[in-house]
Amino acid sequence: MFAYVVKRLLAGVVVLAVVSAAIFILFWYGPSSPARPICDRETNNRCSPVRLERYERSLGYQNPVYEEYGKFVKGVFVGRTITIFPTDYECPAPCLGYSYRTKVPVWDEMKERLPATLSVALGGAALYLIFGVPIGVAAARRRGTITDKALVSSFLVLNSIPYYLFALLTWLYLTLIFQIPLFSDTGYFPFTDNPAKWFSGMLLAWIALGIYGCTSYTRYSRGAMVETLSEDYIRTAKAKGLPPRTVVYKHALRAALVPIVTIFGIDFGTLLAGTVFTERIFEIQGIGFWGLQAVVARDLPVVAATALFGATMLIVANIVVDVVYSILDPRVRLS
Repeated sequence: MFAYVVKRLLAGVVVLAVVSAAIFILFWYGPSSPARPICDRETNNRCSPVRLERYERSLGYQNPVYEEYGKFVKGVFVGRTITIFPTDYECPAPCLGYSYRTKVPVWDEMKERLPATLSVALGGAALYLIFGVPIGVAAARRRGTITDKALVSSFLVLNSIPYYLFALLTWLYLTLIFQIPLFSDTGYFPFTDNPAKWFSGMLLAWIALGIYGCTSYTRYSRGAMVETLSEDYIRTAKAKGLPPRTVVYKHALRAALVPIVTIFGIDFGTLLAGTVFTERIFEIQGIGFWGLQAVVARDLPVVAATALFGATMLIVANIVVDVVYSILDPRVRLS
């Protein structure tokens, strides 16, 4: 088991290195000079070729790409000095660059927004499983009945609505039309300051994410359970006289969870990478909303950092999924 985990971690490190290099190269060889956004901002959109060249030189964009990428990787581990004409900035490890807009280390800003994104991800993902899996199992046990068809049809219709529209309508109806007091003040409030306000501020975002996400998990769970319940070993368990609940929840559900774990791992990694629509609609200052603001402001270090953070979360989620796989199904580990 230990060797398997080490192998997956090494593979994840290699993938992360390739992704970070790809992100760095894409920004380096973009359609316009990477230094132009900060030059335009500092000169009120009057960036002359001479001034642009000064910014390019100070930021290292006139050096070979491999040299600057080496400085970037080194800065992640030991920090570095970043020059944004005409000022030098000390960027401590882990250094992901300096924001062109705020002149603050990117990592410091990311740490401030991480709790908000983590709160959204944990609450939404919990509701995925709490509602989606049990409803899917119940539908599979009643396969072909009116209840099963009604659940599958209604969730399929709901899942066909674009998420951003569903979240926007949820916010519109529950806060503006029905004016439910519990949802009057959405957004992220630090848990340590006021746990009750943190909960009420996140609740509407969790509801939107949970209801929309559980529709998919209901279908995944139902499909996996229907397939598992038709296996020979399940029929054998029934023939031995085991109680139906034991057959379903002890024998069938464990096998059915394998594909659900895969989907959940990727979904949770995506939530950690930043739920752009959720954070924007419900005014949650998380990493997704921050990345969207950076794109609009052409704040390239922040955009690159959020892309790298998202890739890291997905890689970590895949590693965790592989480890959970090996626990649920030892054949994966032995292979």
